Amino acid sequence: MAEVKGLLRLTAVGLLGAFVSISSQAQSPQPATGASSPPPAAPSAPQAPPSTSYQGSVTDEKATSEVLQLTLDDAIQRGLKHNLGLILTGQNQQGASGQRLQQLQALLPNVDASIKEAVQQTNLQAEGLRIPGFPSIIGPYGYTDARASMSWSLLNIASLKSYLASKHYFQEAQLSVQDARDMVVLTVGNAYLTCIADASLIESDQAQVATSKVSLDQAVANHQAGTSPLLDELRARVDYQTQQQSLISAQNQFEKDKIALARAIGLPLEQKFILSDQAPYAVLDDLNPESLVSQAIGSRSDLKALTEDVNGAKDQRSAATAERYPTIDFQGDYGDIGVNLRHSHGTGDASGTLSVPVFQEGKLRGDARLTQSELDQRLAQLSDLNGQINADIRDSILDIQSAQKRVEVSRSNVQLATEALSEAQQRYAAGVSDNLAVSQAQQAMAQADNQYVSSLYQHNVAKLSLARALGLADQNYKRYVGGK
Repeated sequence: MAEVKGLLRLTAVGLLGAFVSISSQAQSPQPATGASSPPPAAPSAPQAPPSTSYQGSVTDEKATSEVLQLTLDDAIQRGLKHNLGLILTGQNQQGASGQRLQQLQALLPNVDASIKEAVQQTNLQAEGLRIPGFPSIIGPYGYTDARASMSWSLLNIASLKSYLASKHYFQEAQLSVQDARDMVVLTVGNAYLTCIADASLIESDQAQVATSKVSLDQAVANHQAGTSPLLDELRARVDYQTQQQSLISAQNQFEKDKIALARAIGLPLEQKFILSDQAPYAVLDDLNPESLVSQAIGSRSDLKALTEDVNGAKDQRSAATAERYPTIDFQGDYGDIGVNLRHSHGTGDASGTLSVPVFQEGKLRGDARLTQSELDQRLAQLSDLNGQINADIRDSILDIQSAQKRVEVSRSNVQLATEALSEAQQRYAAGVSDNLAVSQAQQAMAQADNQYVSSLYQHNVAKLSLARALGLADQNYKRYVGGK
């Protein structure tokens, strides 16, 4: 009987030890296998903001009671600070920098540290171990574990190529910021020149209204004196009111274009300002298309940015091919584990893994085709941009030459129309003819003034467009469109 009791006691102790061992394994830390974190997503090229964003801005100023004297240079500098398109492009640059850091981390070791304190108490009877004479509760018992683990992808060609692609995309984003500055100069400069043209049209319309008023007063006086029919007075009144309508429309358009200018440069819409610059007329000669195209190819930031995009796509294509290559990873950990830190002992683990893709043809071929498609698209866009730069240069030169001729002709037309109007007014005042000739001369005068203002505006915008086509708008816009 005693032997049976002893055998039962040994059996119970063995079962208890086995249960405690199993329970401890479930709660205690295992040697770290150092499983590497999943690789970051493939980098992507930064997306350019929509062209309409250059018409907006971020406004952080408050309107003042003073009337702001706004020069062309002031407007452009404000645009370079507040324009929404440039701000969004700068944010794209930050995003590309973040992608580059993510791809770099895939090539660097990952090191983690942890300290774990565990306390445990076990109910043996609840677990099904019911032996007479043994306690039903064991514990509390526990351990302390301080440990550092590291995982490192020692050889991964695909991750390396993805990192190189992210570097190209970051450089592309930097170049896109410079190109965005040129776009801001073009947008703000065009808005400022538009306002100048509107102001010139208002001055012309005001002069036409004054001239029409003189003709109307003369026609009324002649009709009252009985020297001219009522038709002359009615015709003069129609001309006068027509010029008033033209002046009202010009003033309305001027105010709207000033709002558009304020929106582009981040000026509060409540802020009153006047344009203190008047775009002069300066002939731009000696424009050689071949030399200018060659200059633009070397200076256009958008072309350089797209070239970096192509190089990034090439690295992405290489990364897709490198997915078939073996990878070598290292995992390890080291730390102290024991009842407490004073009664502990160092333990560690290290392992290396060679992984070779055996059968992932669907993914590998799909990645290769996707990246090749991206590369082909970028190459096509690069070829098209080279042609577009050539076309932009030649279009700007043609526009400049045409506008210069139009300015000269329209200026002569203004002089001729002024003389014709004066002659018609003198003939009518002398009673030689009716005021039909005066009405027609006034219309010709208004048309000549409008054509002159339009041709001068188109000439300056064409020069500014040439600066943009050359990639020099940010630095040399004053050479093409100056103030006063």
